[in-house]
Amino acid sequence: MDRVDAVVIGAGAVGLAVGRALARAGHETIVAEAVGAIGQGVSSRNSEVIHAGLYYTPGSMKARLCVRGKALLYALCATHGVDHRNCGKLVVASSEGEASALRGLQDRAAANGVPVQWLDAAEAMALEPALRCVAALSSPTTGIVDSHGFMLALQGDLERSGGMVALGSRVDSAVMGLGSADHVLRLADGSELAAGIVVNSASLHACALARRFEGLDAAQVPREHFAKGNYYSLAGKSPFTRLIYPAPADAWLGVHLTLDLGGQAKFGPDLEWLDARTPEEIDYSVDPKRADSFYAEVRRYWPALPDGVLAPSYSGVRPKIYGPGEPAPDFRIDGPALHGVPRLVNLFGIESPGLTSALAIAEQVVELVGER
Repeated sequence: MDRVDAVVIGAGAVGLAVGRALARAGHETIVAEAVGAIGQGVSSRNSEVIHAGLYYTPGSMKARLCVRGKALLYALCATHGVDHRNCGKLVVASSEGEASALRGLQDRAAANGVPVQWLDAAEAMALEPALRCVAALSSPTTGIVDSHGFMLALQGDLERSGGMVALGSRVDSAVMGLGSADHVLRLADGSELAAGIVVNSASLHACALARRFEGLDAAQVPREHFAKGNYYSLAGKSPFTRLIYPAPADAWLGVHLTLDLGGQAKFGPDLEWLDARTPEEIDYSVDPKRADSFYAEVRRYWPALPDGVLAPSYSGVRPKIYGPGEPAPDFRIDGPALHGVPRLVNLFGIESPGLTSALAIAEQVVELVGER
């Protein structure tokens, strides 16, 4: 049986970042990916926003890793030539009630160490003349990134450090080693691979896969839930140069306007809880009729949005570990101190801001599995 120091399961943005960090720490590392290309799951179906870290509970992993990851991501984009733009974002209040919620968000941003600026209606509309609002928060460190370019840069660094991505290598199950014994991964083709370190970064598949780790207590694995977000593209040129988000309500950030690097605007995502019990059951098609509800939401901050200009674009599915009506938990980065299995880290519920946080998550994983 072949052996390597470390196997990371899943070649999305987070898995590649973790593999890169392990390889740079001196571990012989393989990132095992089930399909034939990197970043084909959650990482290929997101808004490509570099999040500032405004929304997350102060002191939480989401807050800490988003702020740290954002700095690392901008730095990597600069050194590796990854296409990105630090375009900024306005979070807008359409009523006095929303303005008071925005004050709460301003306090949360300050607690998280995230710069924001309060704008009155005139100041906000001077920046974005098509906008209508009673107040806004400007987030100057929000941006957008070419997520596939980012992943290619991570893969390049991984390979330069002696690691590799093994495409078409689906991990089916594993027997976890105790003490100093290796873990043994069983692949779909019947082969086995021994590894000192295993990191489960399988995103939508992470919970189901962890339940097939012999030697890991099933009570340590959360139940997965899948929530779909649909995006609609705007026909014609966007009148906005920044991202526009409505004031947040509950755990959902509302129908927001994001831009791609070509300046094309898209709206979404919405929140559609799915009945699917496995990722294989997910239907990613976008229903044109769901756009109908977007118009009223968007016109609260862009009243001039014309009829009939939103076309189905794409959808993504969030790997949630909570259900409808339940409070949103933090990221789960489960290391040996939690589950008792040495040199195993399970990544559960890594949804937004997972892309922004990827490099900081990788730092934390390397800490959890211990120095070489």
